[in-house]
Amino acid sequence: MPRLVMKFGGTSVANLERIRSVARHVKREIDAGHEIAVVVSAMAGATDQLVGWCREAAPLHDAREYDAVVSTGEQVTAGLLAITLEGMGVNARSWQGWQLPILTSNAHAAARILDVNGAELLKRFQERHEVAVIAGFQGLHKETGRITTLGRGGSDTSAVAIAAAIAAERCDIYTDVDGVYTTDPRVVQRARRLDRVAYEEMLELASLGAKVMQVRSVELGMVHNVRIFVRSSFEKPEDIDPRGIPPGTLICGEEEIVEQQVVTGIAFSKDEAQISIRRVQDKPGIAAAIFGPLAEANINVDMIVQNVSADGATTDLTFTVPAADYQRATEVLIKVKDRVGYERVDGANDVAKVSVIGIGMRSHAGVAAQAFKALAEKGINIRAITTSEIKFSLLIEANYTELAVRTLHSLYDLDK
Repeated sequence: MPRLVMKFGGTSVANLERIRSVARHVKREIDAGHEIAVVVSAMAGATDQLVGWCREAAPLHDAREYDAVVSTGEQVTAGLLAITLEGMGVNARSWQGWQLPILTSNAHAAARILDVNGAELLKRFQERHEVAVIAGFQGLHKETGRITTLGRGGSDTSAVAIAAAIAAERCDIYTDVDGVYTTDPRVVQRARRLDRVAYEEMLELASLGAKVMQVRSVELGMVHNVRIFVRSSFEKPEDIDPRGIPPGTLICGEEEIVEQQVVTGIAFSKDEAQISIRRVQDKPGIAAAIFGPLAEANINVDMIVQNVSADGATTDLTFTVPAADYQRATEVLIKVKDRVGYERVDGANDVAKVSVIGIGMRSHAGVAAQAFKALAEKGINIRAITTSEIKFSLLIEANYTELAVRTLHSLYDLDK
């Protein structure tokens, strides 16, 4: 029998009515002859409430106890869905992350999956025809025996890891949208849903602002060649033919995409801050003296641009950090001023990053140059540029974000 992993996010299981709808989605696939493992998130708002209680109990709380508390949200959903399925005549059992087990690192609240044992699930598929309803977002650190959590969006990662462990035909991610779009439809009304997108493109889209998929889940999918299908849980289960192709986006290997556009999508993020270090001594070891302390403070740095002065003795170094880390990053740089020897630090948090992504860029020249010209005609100034093989990112003033996205979306014919 073909196997499917079905993952449902918080809005899809927000209340008992939604959970009943999820159960009907599951039953539809069972009736079509699939072996099913379901991965669920906590009900919408439940995790935020649990996190709030932890902070209220003690602002500086133990991360191990934090995980023990916040992991309960998914356990509640898994139990309720299993009960609902049983009430519909479907043989089902709920599983917590430690019962499989899903083995993880010891980084509480941000653990990484090391291994998933799917043997017991496969055995129950064969012997009992049992649906496994698994609490996402959680696992077990084997050496300490403690429950761990995978960080926000971790249920996506749980689902893809389980799909790899049981050699599932596909991992269906049910969410509140019906797929991955060329850009945010709230910004560009003519944004189109993509039928297929390559793993590499989805990694870039997810890391650069698209909120549909969690980055680590896409990484796992690419490493283990797990086909991921993003689809809506808000369609009526009875209206979907499980043997047909429902609306959605398949995230797959590049070889499955027959016709590749030059540009696949436009991502953007307003949660950026720009930092410029002026008149830094241009000598070996300076970059390490600047970025080493930022790394030690767990501050992610992006879009690094260096401008060497005419005399060759000093340089200006500009980079971006998440807006939430702007103040911390500035404080770190002030502490290392004597060691680095710069004149001053300038900063701005009224910036946005707009990124153009597409595997077709590998074989097409001048894609970025078209963007520079189009934005210049709209009076949009570019503060920094970074490029890779399949994307380029531009730092601009935040006020121009939507205009820039609409301009680029039309420029690369993504409206059509």
